[in-house]
Amino acid sequence: MKTSVNGAPQWHLQPEANRTLVTLSGDWIAQQGHLPDFPESGFRDVPHGEPVEFSTDQLGKWDTSLISFLWELKRTAREDNVQLRIDTLPESARKLLDLLPEIPPTPAPPPPHKFQPVTAVGQFTLDTLNEVGCVSEMGAAAAKGGFAAVVGRGMMRTVDLMSDLSAAGPAALLIVGVVNFLVGAILAFVGSVELHKFAADIYVASLVAIAMVREMSAVMTAIIMAGRTGGAYAARISTMQANEEIDALQVFGIPVSSYLILPSVLALAFTMPLLYLYGCLIGMLGGFFVSYIMLDVSPLGYFHETLHALPLDQFTFGFIKSLVFGTFIGLTSCRIGLKAGRSAADVGIAATKAVVVGIVGVIALDAVFAVIANVIGI
Repeated sequence: MKTSVNGAPQWHLQPEANRTLVTLSGDWIAQQGHLPDFPESGFRDVPHGEPVEFSTDQLGKWDTSLISFLWELKRTAREDNVQLRIDTLPESARKLLDLLPEIPPTPAPPPPHKFQPVTAVGQFTLDTLNEVGCVSEMGAAAAKGGFAAVVGRGMMRTVDLMSDLSAAGPAALLIVGVVNFLVGAILAFVGSVELHKFAADIYVASLVAIAMVREMSAVMTAIIMAGRTGGAYAARISTMQANEEIDALQVFGIPVSSYLILPSVLALAFTMPLLYLYGCLIGMLGGFFVSYIMLDVSPLGYFHETLHALPLDQFTFGFIKSLVFGTFIGLTSCRIGLKAGRSAADVGIAATKAVVVGIVGVIALDAVFAVIANVIGI
């Protein structure tokens, strides 16, 4: 017997003349917790051949927790060959109980795991090529929407573009400036330790300038934007996917590539080169700060050596790299957001995946650009 107070769920097994009565009372609500179970030996004292009926006069509110209890009771009665009558249960409870199988289905065993490296490599290659094709197709659709927007026939809203430009540009100046300043200072500090041995302190300015303009500013700025803006894009689009807003746009015939993806990609593609130039300037300032303190390099000498060490093509190459990095981060982040699941956990997974893919992709693209620069002699 189970007891309860204050409307708590309870059941009571009571023998009567020619039958055994199961009395259900209280509120059977799963959220309240502490729901009773029916033991495997619950029908042990029921006389053989005697039916078991229900009394629900004292039953209050109930939900599927009551159905779960009745299903457990029904299975126990079947195993003990007890005749169970459910006619006195509420009609809705009987209908739900009839939908459940007499015997719970046996879960299928998990498929055996086999070590198949060739299959795994092939599947990874196919998945990678498929994703490359999807991102390329999405980029082509966004470019088509961009040309349509130029002639006034696009679906992109100017307010969305301005909002993304503000989030990807001015709002990122502080973090980009701090990181590039510290990178320039670190380069100057490491370079000064070795160059001072050869009385070549002034060449710290050349080291910092070439490193920042050619590699560090573009790569570090892209990594920052992949973690800051790319993750935000993926989280925003995956949240819209979970809320079925993407489905609503498709139902109304609004192209997602022009309405959502194009403003995001354009914002990053436009702001990344400007942030790159800003990062170069701040990085050189960080190098000058360390050189002025540690090496007694004059401001005029540092400025003159920096200009002498930097031909214009170095800025052009870095400018092109930052443009490609920004486009890559925007497209991949939006793609990851679009293919995310519809649960709250999938939003976090999409944001994390966008950051990882963005950072790894930027480093891989930088390696490709390094090879191209070596081939063309820059």
